[in-house]
Amino acid sequence: MKKGILWDCHMHSSFSADSDTPMENMVLKALSLGLKGVTFTEHLDPDYPSTPESLDFSLDLFSYRKELLRLQEIYKDKIQLRFGIELGLQPQLEKYFRKLTKDMPFDFVIGSSHVVHGYDPYYPDFFEGRKEFRCYMEYFESILENLSVYDDFDVYGHLDYVVRYGPNKNHEYSYGRYKDILDEILKKLISMNKGIELNAGGYHYGLGEPNPCIDVIRRYRELGGEIITVGADAHTPDKIAWEFVKAANVLNDCGFRYYTIFKNRSPEFLPL
Repeated sequence: MKKGILWDCHMHSSFSADSDTPMENMVLKALSLGLKGVTFTEHLDPDYPSTPESLDFSLDLFSYRKELLRLQEIYKDKIQLRFGIELGLQPQLEKYFRKLTKDMPFDFVIGSSHVVHGYDPYYPDFFEGRKEFRCYMEYFESILENLSVYDDFDVYGHLDYVVRYGPNKNHEYSYGRYKDILDEILKKLISMNKGIELNAGGYHYGLGEPNPCIDVIRRYRELGGEIITVGADAHTPDKIAWEFVKAANVLNDCGFRYYTIFKNRSPEFLPL
């Protein structure tokens, strides 16, 4: 990769509960792809619903940072490695997260919705016995609930994450069908000077679109949104920089001439 998007800003390793890949393996794959830099964004989802099949989304921040610092030193002349986190937002966690982001020197903070009123849409019981439309609406409403109480993040992650796991995925989903609430979310984020991400995970989850879908990304730009990061949401090396050529084309088609990376919580705008 010699041009286009040269940073992957949403990446997980074995410090996240849903990955078993050593961090160095992710770094080596990124190097082999010619990336200029990556931002690790390990999961932290306190108060995650406890079920027999659920994972423990706590995070050993000390060990995570220690390993990242070690790799930063080893690879300092080859690739930039930045310290990020993906916070699983829920309204009751507001004070906990504020203290965390004040105390830790993150480069980048993604705020994401994984748990909606005690359920993660990853599991079928979120949809059980309910219409898909209602489930998707509840997910978007929960984003507004989070935004009403918490603002110490840089971008909101995979805004339509819920469609990855719906009974019909995105076959009956579109920006137009949820326009009113999606516009409310986008306008709120812009008013807070927060960004969104183009999460290429939608491609490797078989949606044929990123998360959020292309029309939502276009609408964010139309409304005046400027901050947009790009990440593959990789949990294994083979997914790093997934469909980044396609992602660059999407951003261009939506009116962007740049993408965004973060250092010390400050945005940097890089040409596509």
